[in-house]
Amino acid sequence: MASVQPQPLQVERVSGPGSPSASADGVVDPFPEKFGRLLDTIRGNRPTDDLEIIRRAWQFCLEHHKGQRRASGEPYVLHPLEVAIVLAEMKLDSTAIAAGLLHDAVEDTPVTTEDIVARFGEQVAHIVEGVTKIDKIQFANREDRQAENVRKMLLAMVSDVRVVLIKLADRLHNMRTLEHLSPERQRSIARETLDIYAPLAHRLGMGKLRGELEDLAFRYVDSITWEQLNEAVEARRSEGEQFLAGVEALLVEKLRENHIKARVEWRIKRLFSIHQKLVKSQTSIDQVYDLLALRVITTSVQDCYAVFGLIHSIWRPVPGRIKDFIAMPRPNLYQSLHTTVMGEGGHQFEVQIRTEEMHRIAEEGIAAHWKYKDGGSPISARDEQRLAWVRQLVEWQRDMSDPNEFLSTLKIDLFPEEVYTFTPKGKVVVVPRDGSPIDFAYAIHTEVGNTCVGARVNGRMVPLRTRLRNGDIVEVITQNGHTPSRDWLTFVKSSRARNKIRHWLNEHQRERAIEIGRKLLEREARKYKIPLSQFEESDFARLANEYSVATPNDLMAAIGFGKYSARQVLNRLAPGLVHQQPEPEAATAPGAAAVTRVSATSGSDSLIVEGQNELLVYRARCCNPIRGEEIIGYVTRGKGVAVHARNCPNVQNLLYESDRRIAVEWARAPEVKSGPTQTYPVKLTIHCDDRAGMLKEITAVISDEEANIRTVETHPGDAGDALIEFVLEAEDLRHLNRLVQGLRRLPGVRDVQRSQKL
Repeated sequence: MASVQPQPLQVERVSGPGSPSASADGVVDPFPEKFGRLLDTIRGNRPTDDLEIIRRAWQFCLEHHKGQRRASGEPYVLHPLEVAIVLAEMKLDSTAIAAGLLHDAVEDTPVTTEDIVARFGEQVAHIVEGVTKIDKIQFANREDRQAENVRKMLLAMVSDVRVVLIKLADRLHNMRTLEHLSPERQRSIARETLDIYAPLAHRLGMGKLRGELEDLAFRYVDSITWEQLNEAVEARRSEGEQFLAGVEALLVEKLRENHIKARVEWRIKRLFSIHQKLVKSQTSIDQVYDLLALRVITTSVQDCYAVFGLIHSIWRPVPGRIKDFIAMPRPNLYQSLHTTVMGEGGHQFEVQIRTEEMHRIAEEGIAAHWKYKDGGSPISARDEQRLAWVRQLVEWQRDMSDPNEFLSTLKIDLFPEEVYTFTPKGKVVVVPRDGSPIDFAYAIHTEVGNTCVGARVNGRMVPLRTRLRNGDIVEVITQNGHTPSRDWLTFVKSSRARNKIRHWLNEHQRERAIEIGRKLLEREARKYKIPLSQFEESDFARLANEYSVATPNDLMAAIGFGKYSARQVLNRLAPGLVHQQPEPEAATAPGAAAVTRVSATSGSDSLIVEGQNELLVYRARCCNPIRGEEIIGYVTRGKGVAVHARNCPNVQNLLYESDRRIAVEWARAPEVKSGPTQTYPVKLTIHCDDRAGMLKEITAVISDEEANIRTVETHPGDAGDALIEFVLEAEDLRHLNRLVQGLRRLPGVRDVQRSQKL
């Protein structure tokens, strides 16, 4: 597509507020007031920035998105304009805002990257390219596409973090207008937001944006829980606001008496944050101690600690609820003092104390220090610390051939809860919550982790799977020649340790698998008196291509892992010489993936596994997937194919050997049902009020959904609550979701969770 020379946008105001405007070449601007607000915001935040590039980008946007509509029916250009407004409110520079206006041009119009370069320069084009999705590449499934899109975005982010800031602004506006999409798309986008984009905002220190993303997504991911929680919070809001207003007035008076300059604000905890706490602690909303929170913003660090002491002199602190993130900042550079205190009437509330600078960092994160200079470094040294984890992740991803493995690693690394430990010499080492001495060892150096044989914590020898706590002094014991163990993957928490262990195992176990595969093929060839020496290297290369692997060594490794049988491979290599019936896949085109139905244990007759008629298939007991769930297959030595739910916690521990992953899917259900419907056992744990008639109401809902109850156990609690565990028979995921939603609607039911392990 030929590039068009830039023409400045000349807007003629048409009478009437909000009326469309037209440029000199006839392009209608349907949102002149919004665009004017964008320019005013940029002038207010960055008065020296050049607005001409913004005007040209908006005209380009109007030209090339002309006639396009969003799902809401509004002109499509409203979306890039709203994204640009979000970026302007972040106080980003004109280059970033222009790229925000153009972020969908390459993806959704005939415009090319070369056109963007010609009109707006290399820098804008690089940012737009980083934000653009990889839609023209064919992927096996949606997860692979998602993983590669995120990988591409993070790679671009390493050289210019504005890429991810535009992507976050894009996602924020999409979430604000999500009601116009189908329920399935709503849940999918909301789930991705909770898994990737909200945690990404957290790692960049952007607390305000993260909070809005989480609350918007929560409403679509679990609408019933959102409604119940929103109703519970609103019922307490009036009393809570009245209480906090009184606390604020008292504290302001005490600050004035002690000559401390500070401002005080308060808030009620966000819904998604409350939900996370309730799920984690299995308590009721009345036991969420930081539901009410006060924030004191001072002018200096010294005043922070003065306010800290003053608050404890007014209200009694709750033991174990004091945190000093000023002395020990979080990895995203968040700093604040936290304490929970007891007010009048037994009300507990949290107080956060920070300086104005700390507050800006907590709310805006990396966008708080945006200092672009002509020809200078795009970000400050402090902001480089925030991106260190991204650079490490990009380094580790070179060892990952599987995009899903990359995405899972990213999810683990995006939202860590940190534990601060020390070396014997006093150096601080940050490991994830529940991290082990192995995580500690790999945080120091890869070789220290690989050769770790033991550890002393606070002077005592401990097992390697010991969970570290804040303040632990850890000494790692190493031994030359020692190597990582596969068992370590079951308890390490950090992505660094996990990836280093996987890489070592993959390299060394692959060598062993190649050797085993070659020996199995030779043994099979001897059985049929076929000398392998008669075949050229090109024959094995052709065979590898037919099995869709890169090299003959990859094929030998697949045989060694048990993914392919030696007899099948030999029959392909020497057709007609092996005395057996041809394989079903032999009739297909070279390289085509044949699909064979495999029957084995209960429930496996509804599963289809790629390519092998000699392998058994069974549902893994650790997660017991049911029809309709996303699944993944893993070749186990001597047992066939284990089928796991994709979200099974064991999947990532198993799939470090990508050669043993195999495609599986649910067979299509017959349109006409003959005989009894196949069901799957599912365990549900219901947290509810302990009252008369509760069990009867729950079983009535289960009966209405025509689900059979296999077993039921009740466990009364200490606070008027109870846990009831059911093992039910569900036909598929839809049937299970209807059951769960019906149970959650019951008065007195606090939470319903599925336990994957029976």
